Amino acid sequence: MKKYVVGVAAALLATASFAMDIDGTTWRTVDDETGKPKAIVKFQKEGNGTYSASIQEMVDPNAMKTCTACKGSQKNKPMAGLQIISGLKQVQPNKFEGGSILDPKKGKTYKLSGELKNNGKTFDLRGYIGISLAGRTQVWHRVN
Repeated sequence: MKKYVVGVAAALLATASFAMDIDGTTWRTVDDETGKPKAIVKFQKEGNGTYSASIQEMVDPNAMKTCTACKGSQKNKPMAGLQIISGLKQVQPNKFEGGSILDPKKGKTYKLSGELKNNGKTFDLRGYIGISLAGRTQVWHRVN
């Protein structure tokens, strides 16, 4: 019995030590359709405990300079500085849900979930409408 308890405790500690706070981390986004890098995005933790993320810079020199497809207050805003993720909550170690993500190319906002993988080196982010099965996933790569 002692071995079982020690084994479970060790497994929980290993999981907890891998859990990662994404506050202040930067990521290289990759277009899921072309496979090419798009932008550098930085996460920050909000006062309510959720995470948001904004574009720091566009990697592709031919990329859009402003969000012409965006609606409301983000219409025609520069891509650098544009907030594209909001309300993302950590629900388990390395798992996030409840957020939304803006696709500047289409000007549409989608529900968002994500999971850190490869010891925090990649972030699988899934944008969807309605249910997660009806969406698409992008794999972002950690920069710092």
